[in-house]
Amino acid sequence: MNILIIGGTGTISSAVVKKSVDLGYDVTVLNRGNQNHTLPQNVNLIIGDINEEDQIKSLLKGKIYDSVIQFVGFSRNQIEKDVRIFKGMTRQYVFISSASVYHKPVEDYPITEETPLHNPHWSYSQDKIACEQYLKTVKDMNITIVRPSHTYNCQMIMAPVIRWGFEYAHIKRLLERKPIIIPGDGTSLWTITHARDFANSFVDLLGNPKTYNQDFHITSEKLYTWDQLTHITAKALGVKANIVHIPTDFIIRTLPELEGPLLGDKTWSAIFDNGKIKSISENYQSSIVYEDIVADVLAFYNKHQEKQKVSQEFEEKYDKIISDYLNK
Repeated sequence: MNILIIGGTGTISSAVVKKSVDLGYDVTVLNRGNQNHTLPQNVNLIIGDINEEDQIKSLLKGKIYDSVIQFVGFSRNQIEKDVRIFKGMTRQYVFISSASVYHKPVEDYPITEETPLHNPHWSYSQDKIACEQYLKTVKDMNITIVRPSHTYNCQMIMAPVIRWGFEYAHIKRLLERKPIIIPGDGTSLWTITHARDFANSFVDLLGNPKTYNQDFHITSEKLYTWDQLTHITAKALGVKANIVHIPTDFIIRTLPELEGPLLGDKTWSAIFDNGKIKSISENYQSSIVYEDIVADVLAFYNKHQEKQKVSQEFEEKYDKIISDYLNK
């Protein structure tokens, strides 16, 4: 199996690279070269910017791949470029979308691949939907769409009310016994999927004619509440979590940046039917749980002090939300 992975160093893609290498696939990674020291040694590297169409066409001239996997495509414009580049160069184009594209609010459970795509709250999801809609119109190219849900590794902190890049603030708040905001009443169910579990069945989609022009989500079958995830982290830290339940709409009045991540995703229960991926992958597994990973997450942040970043502006707004809600 000869595959090209665009990206290759992210949470999900790095696990897919490792699994593919372990299976003996001929793996080429195309990216800008910023984090390639994390890749296995026997991966072929092509350094380039996938958004530079002429550059990529030149770098890939004459190459043919069984599968091309796009991990860093976020806009229709990017995907249109991909189609121009890769049509005739691969037997299968795999687009990594997102399970956040499914209808919000969720209207029926469990979520299947037939659930309508509609997310009025998050531009990220809207852009992924636009990419999928465009790909459905493409002719003479085998396309597989994959929708991961909340996929994590041994470096990811589980918290619903955080600012991207400043996730460590959740740990700091727990250690300092500060209140932790959980949207809603704490009873909604959330699915998190370890990247190794994801990769285990994802690779069975590659080069498989049964997956051509089909879409799949790949998620764990372990469900948590956000309260449970918070208590798991607190227990690992040796503290007790002080949780405050606050309605989502109240939160986003002060932090409108969270409308997408909350109303567009984490506010709603995420319960998935994995029957479709199981019908393709005998290797599907849902075996890794956050309880087994959280110690590694904390060790990572203890080791990497440069990751212990906190946005003071965000924290002030966070505390204001709690104060305003408790004193309303």
